[in-house]
Amino acid sequence: MKIDNYGIILNVEHFDACVRFYKDVFGLPEMFSKTEGDFRLTCLEFGNAYLMIETEGVAIPTGKDVSRCPTKLRFNVPDIHQARASLHQHGIEAEVMDNDWGSIITLYDPDGNRISIRDEAGFRAQADSQ
Repeated sequence: MKIDNYGIILNVEHFDACVRFYKDVFGLPEMFSKTEGDFRLTCLEFGNAYLMIETEGVAIPTGKDVSRCPTKLRFNVPDIHQARASLHQHGIEAEVMDNDWGSIITLYDPDGNRISIRDEAGFRAQADSQ
């Protein structure tokens, strides 16, 4: 199968807040938006893929557990401590958790969808050791 593009569709309840979150906190540029009646979507660049945020989701702002949100968006960064400082500038309290396989920050978007930020060096070292 030849694949020309790939992406993730994230259905949310707090549409405007989630779009702002991914654009402001992670700097994802907008590709396009569309509204059809009550349905809305915004498509953001997500590396070489896209993150399409659509209405019709259900929010749990305190955070969804794995049974309600089995997918976690992962953002790998060159400097995990700079990423933490950037989150703090956006009013998001987060801590770096160091593991033997690398460092991560775990957080939630305004709908409670799971997000992880990971150090790229740790990810590359883990991938190269396989």
